Amino acid sequence: MNLTKALGSVGGLTLASRILGLVRDSLFARFVGAGFASDAYLIAFRLPNMFRALFAEGAFSAAFIPMFNRKVGDKDGRGLPDGIAFAEDALSVLLPVLIGMTVLLELAAWPVTWLLTFGFNGASAERFAYVVHLSRIMLPYLLLISLVSLLGGILNSLHKFWINAAAPILLNATLIAALLLFHERLPLMTARNQAIAVTVSGALQLLWLIYACRRSGVVLRLKRPQLNPEVKRLMSLIWPAAAGAGAVQINLVVSTALAAALLPAGSVSYIYFADRLNQLPLGLIGIGLGTVLLPTISRQLGRGEETEAMATQNRGMELALFLTLPATVALIVCGVPIVGALFQHGKFALEDSQLTAQALAAFSIGLPSYILVKVLTPGYYARSDTKTPVRYATMSMVVNLVLNLAFIKPLGHMGPPLATAIASTVNVAMLYRTLVRRGHFIPDARLVRRTWRLLVAALIMGGVMYFLNDLFQPFVSGSGTERWGAMLVLVATGGVVYAIATLLTGAFRLGDISTLLRRSK
Repeated sequence: MNLTKALGSVGGLTLASRILGLVRDSLFARFVGAGFASDAYLIAFRLPNMFRALFAEGAFSAAFIPMFNRKVGDKDGRGLPDGIAFAEDALSVLLPVLIGMTVLLELAAWPVTWLLTFGFNGASAERFAYVVHLSRIMLPYLLLISLVSLLGGILNSLHKFWINAAAPILLNATLIAALLLFHERLPLMTARNQAIAVTVSGALQLLWLIYACRRSGVVLRLKRPQLNPEVKRLMSLIWPAAAGAGAVQINLVVSTALAAALLPAGSVSYIYFADRLNQLPLGLIGIGLGTVLLPTISRQLGRGEETEAMATQNRGMELALFLTLPATVALIVCGVPIVGALFQHGKFALEDSQLTAQALAAFSIGLPSYILVKVLTPGYYARSDTKTPVRYATMSMVVNLVLNLAFIKPLGHMGPPLATAIASTVNVAMLYRTLVRRGHFIPDARLVRRTWRLLVAALIMGGVMYFLNDLFQPFVSGSGTERWGAMLVLVATGGVVYAIATLLTGAFRLGDISTLLRRSK
């Protein structure tokens, strides 16, 4: 397999999906705004969205793919049929569990929604019933997206990465189509149509994966549940991985619930839009690094190449800092024009942009930590240690809850994002300290030398962009072409300034990126 080509296709489709996601959020801000309707929709969407992140982007794939690969790669001549049989066994148990969980959540939608909002800041019975209604509409998405993850894991194991990577595009395309074709005068009706579109998109993604699997010769039969030893092992691997991968998502659920319960209307929307922008570099950088580092370090450790594995992790951290530090500074310094260019039109006013930019600045403080988790955890998983990351993730969730309660009153809508950022930083500090203490990671001289230079280069870029902000501000409330054009020029200018700063400080060279990719083959 050409890993560079695979990463290129996955990265390109991920970028396309993220761009469509920004278009979707921009239209949502235009037609729904930042108020009760948007808060209600985003609260209702939080639960299925969390499961999407846990299953589609983490836990299920991490547990299923290695076991499926071992089946397909067995030397007894069975190959793919043996892998398909294992997938059918997994489906026989997974499907009834998913159906039962979906039915249970539908019946318990009222108390579940109350727990996610703590009563939605004393909302009237009619308003709270509306939130529950949206939750019930979107809950089937849990079942659909989990089945998508199973089929996507099979296709990834067959090196057909692009098919699964294209599935999220269907989600964003469906929501965009619903906003353009079915928006209504009342934001409450538009939000309801968006909820329907979420579940429709889950069905479309599942159909797309079923079609792709059939084209690849994979057809799963439905059979009676068989909880054999291999399925038990799969389930035992999923839950620790889900707990570790879900720390950030659970932190966001806690933050959203507290914001809904204790802050004015619109606060949930400010936090959501800020998180969407914060997730853009996280998705593009973090997922790519995790894809490269885990199999690379695993192979090196399997060959007894401890020194090479440590060098790979050093270069991974170096690349993470190279890409993340400027993104962090840019989102803090240029938050107002970026948010304004993307969302400030229609029902989303200038004040909404300013408040969202404040939440974005708080989130962005933790951006390096969110991505460094993807660099450090392969050092544990490659050594078959899944318990330590889970333990630290659990501790970070406790820190997040305590800080949320401490920050939410004095800092308002900036409190929950800042608590999440600090909790993630605590998680990374514990992961880093333990790897160093065990001798599994030692920062080499090159990483130490370049880290401070990368930080200086990012600060230089931030200083230049701070003084250029006023030049871009008049364009962010103009026509769509003006807004998007101004944002692209702003981002491009920041990139050029950062590139020049890295050359002046000697922080990084372009050849280092190709070197890392060659190491990963």
